[in-house]
Amino acid sequence: MKRKIVTINEEKCNGCGLCISACHEGALQLINGKAKLVSDAYCDGLGDCLPECPTDAITLVEREADPFDEVAVKKRMEELKHVAEAAPAVNAHACASASAAVTATPASAPAASPAPFGCPGMKARVIERSPSAEGAPSPGAGAGRAVAGAGANAGIGSGVVAESQLGQWPCQLKLVSPRAPYFDNCRLLIAADCTAFAYAGIHQDFMKNKITLIGCPKLDDIDYAEKLTEILATHEIESLTVLRMEVPCCGGIVNAVKKALAASGKIIPWQIVVIGTDGRIVQGA
Repeated sequence: MKRKIVTINEEKCNGCGLCISACHEGALQLINGKAKLVSDAYCDGLGDCLPECPTDAITLVEREADPFDEVAVKKRMEELKHVAEAAPAVNAHACASASAAVTATPASAPAASPAPFGCPGMKARVIERSPSAEGAPSPGAGAGRAVAGAGANAGIGSGVVAESQLGQWPCQLKLVSPRAPYFDNCRLLIAADCTAFAYAGIHQDFMKNKITLIGCPKLDDIDYAEKLTEILATHEIESLTVLRMEVPCCGGIVNAVKKALAASGKIIPWQIVVIGTDGRIVQGA
């Protein structure tokens, strides 16, 4: 029969596994680091997985396909449940490519294949932060806890706990979905990876009350401008701050933001802050 069914562009797929968590029928799984449709019979064609894909690798097409089989889906979900209960904890470095075997029921599906587990930590979510003092003394500070003093470069021995100001998850630019609701009416921080390590006060001084996206324009294989354009065009952004290092290769993140602002057709207040390799603010702010 001819019906709507998902198709995956392997070149765009980054293997994040978000679509697998979004599919309630177990129709998708990771194979060799790419999301695959296990069987036509498992896909209902409703496209619940589409909004979760951060790279727009999934689309709905109309083609000849086996009819959706609710009985087969129920059996498959039971199998996946048993595998999940029996499987040992997965190493963090391999969380997007668990290798437990699952038997597929329809004849059109492979006999055995890797378990369709995406990284459980990649689901988009907001992190609520309660209003509190910037830092509070703690008798346990310095004993395995992250602490910071009154200044941006205070040491561990200061005895003041620094509360994280990360407002959402994930924060990697290459992993976020442009349609994530936390972008609505947000103050956006786009920070180069190294800034968090160079500038000790990044949480209080830049991340607080913002949605934070991080990336490395030199090492990440992604078109930042394309994804940022979609984010800016889809949502009402109150303000945008670009936090970059002073090194030349970090200029790519600024160029991407400039292209995205122009392509979005919106006027959004924005600023650039440059961090020196010694941890000082050398421009902006």
